[in-house]
Amino acid sequence: MSTLLSALISRFGESAITEIQGKEGELPLIQLKLDLKSPVTILMTNGLSSYEMPVPEKVKGREFIELYFCLPSYWDLADTDNPNTNWVFPWIQRLAKHAVDKQTWYGHGHSMPCGADKKPLSGLMKQNHFFLVDPILLEEELSPFEVGEKTVHFLAIVPIFKDELDFKVARGTFKLLEIFNLKGVNEKLDDFRLTSLRGKWKLFRFLKKA
Repeated sequence: MSTLLSALISRFGESAITEIQGKEGELPLIQLKLDLKSPVTILMTNGLSSYEMPVPEKVKGREFIELYFCLPSYWDLADTDNPNTNWVFPWIQRLAKHAVDKQTWYGHGHSMPCGADKKPLSGLMKQNHFFLVDPILLEEELSPFEVGEKTVHFLAIVPIFKDELDFKVARGTFKLLEIFNLKGVNEKLDDFRLTSLRGKWKLFRFLKKA
């Protein structure tokens, strides 16, 4: 049993946690069911924190992370043939592998396209970029863990739309998260979420290009 898994069991109880073994060359994953006001299922890497990220001086102390998706409880992760839900497995593996293979680091506010083609994630979820943020909905539950001599932080993988990415690049992470807060957007995935931005921002983009 990994030290991270032991720490999670201590915090949430063994009955809430299921281990998912990855294919050869993949990280094992953890499925964590949390009975919040609106129950959620967490899909989390189990072992990315064994890699010490080369973080810049300004974020020293955040060298060790695990990534997670926060899923609505009605998603059936056992249905591996459902394209509207099964995309979370390859993507969490792909993001984790990228960090290790490229010897890079992830931090709060980082963003990236969903592949070179930037296609929507699924037939229901039209977002085509990812936004990595500190826990919002799960700020208390996924506060940093002391795992042995390491402090492990958690970063949520949040799908966002291209206009939200453009806004973040132009105005900054803090401003986008302000809008998320106003709109009730957090890391919990929502199949039917629309962009959090109003038409005013889209008009601004249009005029800027003209």
